Amino acid sequence: MELTLYPAIDLKDGACVRLRRGEMDDATVYSGDPGAQGRVWQDAGCAWLHVVDLNGAFAGKPVNAAAVRAILRRVTIPVQLGGGIRDMAGVADWLEAGISRVILGSAAAKNPALVREACRAFPGRIAVGIDARDGFVATEGWAETSAMTAVELALHFEGAGVAAIIFTDIARDGMLGGLNLERTLDLAGRISTPVIASGGVGSLDDILALRDRAAGAAGRIDGVIVGRALYDGRVDPAEALRALSRALPGPARGPSPLDP
Repeated sequence: MELTLYPAIDLKDGACVRLRRGEMDDATVYSGDPGAQGRVWQDAGCAWLHVVDLNGAFAGKPVNAAAVRAILRRVTIPVQLGGGIRDMAGVADWLEAGISRVILGSAAAKNPALVREACRAFPGRIAVGIDARDGFVATEGWAETSAMTAVELALHFEGAGVAAIIFTDIARDGMLGGLNLERTLDLAGRISTPVIASGGVGSLDDILALRDRAAGAAGRIDGVIVGRALYDGRVDPAEALRALSRALPGPARGPSPLDP
């Protein structure tokens, strides 16, 4: 079993930023050139990029389209994109533009039929982003919290053809205090869809803990999203990639049409 490292590029007002606990007023700007930043992560050996249009998540429509397109022009590795994509037209437009995987977050919670329709139309190219606060799903750029748990939402999409569930613990996001391994592994053990862990990686030890716990856990952890720790130099991408590529006991990972 091999885990994928997803460097995070969060876009706010055209720049690469990192937030703390999803607060737009608590943003650190790391680069004014998203395309160049994407190229940095590709040149470091990363096989995927995780991109989020933060303004779009709040606005309910794409806002940082120019920045996303700048990234697509500079990289050849697959890019998954979320934030402000709320309908089939938006899904189709981004996939046609070169995005490899579209992430539906708020739309998945409020319009699950859209996820199923998108999965039928674009097999293997739709992920669901589940952002949780105290276990409950948060939407609209984390500004709203629903009465539905993360597990309940994930179970809605069993058998729908979702490529991955991206699970983020909001309280840990950008705080460098470590992943919420218990909730992440519990979710993975309750569903058949692969889970990508997100929120809180602060060191290589956090990545190793995920890798080691995932090896003996039920369910499948497919990868981990890392943001602030990469930008701050707390995690060296080469070391993280070596750690995640180490062969571990577990189900073999089949080839993906999206793998470069």
